Amino acid sequence: MLLQSPLNPEHARVSLQRLNTYNPTDTLAAVEKLLEPLGGISSFVKPGQKVLIKPNLLAGKPPEKAVTTHPEIVRAVIKLAQNAGGNVTLGDSPGIGSPENVARKSGILAVVEETGCDFVPFETSVTINPTGGTFHQFEVAQEILDADVIINLPKLKTHQMMGLTCGVKNMFGAVVGLRKPRLHLQAGTDKSFFALMLLELCEALAPALTIVDAVVGMEGEGPGSGDPVQIGVLLAGSHPQAIDTVATELVGMKSHQVYTQQQAIDTGRPYTQLQQLELHGDPLELLKINNFRPAKITDVNFGLKGGLKHYLRNALTARPEPDHKLCQLCNDCVTHCPPEAMKIADGKLQIDYDRCIRCFCCQELCPHGALITKQGILLRLNSFLHRKS
Repeated sequence: MLLQSPLNPEHARVSLQRLNTYNPTDTLAAVEKLLEPLGGISSFVKPGQKVLIKPNLLAGKPPEKAVTTHPEIVRAVIKLAQNAGGNVTLGDSPGIGSPENVARKSGILAVVEETGCDFVPFETSVTINPTGGTFHQFEVAQEILDADVIINLPKLKTHQMMGLTCGVKNMFGAVVGLRKPRLHLQAGTDKSFFALMLLELCEALAPALTIVDAVVGMEGEGPGSGDPVQIGVLLAGSHPQAIDTVATELVGMKSHQVYTQQQAIDTGRPYTQLQQLELHGDPLELLKINNFRPAKITDVNFGLKGGLKHYLRNALTARPEPDHKLCQLCNDCVTHCPPEAMKIADGKLQIDYDRCIRCFCCQELCPHGALITKQGILLRLNSFLHRKS
């Protein structure tokens, strides 16, 4: 393996491996090679341990839509963990739909059944009390706490609210069902506060290993309605923040475009700079992709305070807007809207923008891609200037 930076015991290791297709044989070989610089799967899984694999099961979409972790990545990790002697389970709490239906439609349930892995939907919430941070209480799935080892399997995608979803954001799935909108409502329009919550939640759960499916990622209006994009890479490491730092660089995004990344920098967390990492495997410079299309900018702050900022809210932010031609009036967005700002009336989906907190949960969860992003005039100008700079 090619070592890309000097060895330093204080540095986090991140491994990168090129993989261009999801062919089962190639995928298994690539995951094995990916883990070699980290000591192999046996460094993370010991015989007899309870291993919980946590993929991205956002919604019931087929693998080619790039909404969920690809089933062949899941298959490879299950096999390796089983071969290491682990008692392997897989679970998540989807944003919408039952876990079984989402797992079935995404192709993951078939892999679970074929490998003899146990499927454990996240259904029971318990309270944990982290210390030393801003958030002193989280309600998370009992099923994930029962594990000795958590393996985090995110899909690399854009995210309309956070900019990018990868290692850190994927652990939000440990929050069960409608408790997710409650946390969105708690954060309100403060995206930095929500990003801090995601960082502290991920740190509290501390997955032992994160493996990122970036063979085919998602660009544009992710995480549920964007476009699949060929990236051709797997990433792995024991520190989700280190993984996210490399992923941000891989797709050519800046830290200010990724709220969790910027919040990690602002709060002095480690592993936010490439100089703090040991990169192993295929060289990052050769893996970077060009012209990756981020989600639309959804917020800009010129330092305005109080009433003036409120007055200019629509100009400074983006908002979800229904595409009535695509909307099927399924009511899913209405049910899951944290501030209850949506309703169906007169045969159309309607949004109360005075109540809307711009969390974009509706766009994330809409099964029909019927919610678009409408930017305010000053935000459009800001986006234009960023493209020119």
